[in-house]
Amino acid sequence: MKNFLFVLLFAPMAVFAKEQGNPSLEAIAKALSAGDADALSKYLADNVAISIQDKEQTYNKARATETLRSFFGTNKPKGFSQVHQGTSRENSDQYSIGNLNTTTGNYRVYLYLKQAGNGLIIQEIRFDKE
Repeated sequence: MKNFLFVLLFAPMAVFAKEQGNPSLEAIAKALSAGDADALSKYLADNVAISIQDKEQTYNKARATETLRSFFGTNKPKGFSQVHQGTSRENSDQYSIGNLNTTTGNYRVYLYLKQAGNGLIIQEIRFDKE
C-alpha cells in the first residue's frame, strides 16, 4: 500500500520534471556556444530567416548553414547563455533569447522555433550586436 501511494504521489512529479527541459533547445544552445554550424543545421527549417545586424535574408537549409558557418568564423563564440524562453499564445511555437559572447563582441540572439515531431526547428534566428 505504501508503494502504491508513493507511485501515485511522485510519478506525476517525475513526468512534470522530465517535461521541463527541452532536449532540442539544449542542443541548440550548445551548438551556439560552440559556434558549430553543422550541429545547428540539424535544427534549421527547410527555409530559415537569418538576420545579422539588420541584414535579413531567407535561405534554404544548406545556404543558411554556410551563412552561420561564415558568421561563426568571423565571430568565434566564447559562450552562449539563454536569458529567456517562452511559448506563443496562439500555438506551440517557441522563442528563446540569449547572449552570445564572441571574440568580436557580444550579440543578443533571438530564436523563433516551431514544433516538429518530438523536437523543435528554427524558423528564424537573429544576431544583434550589443
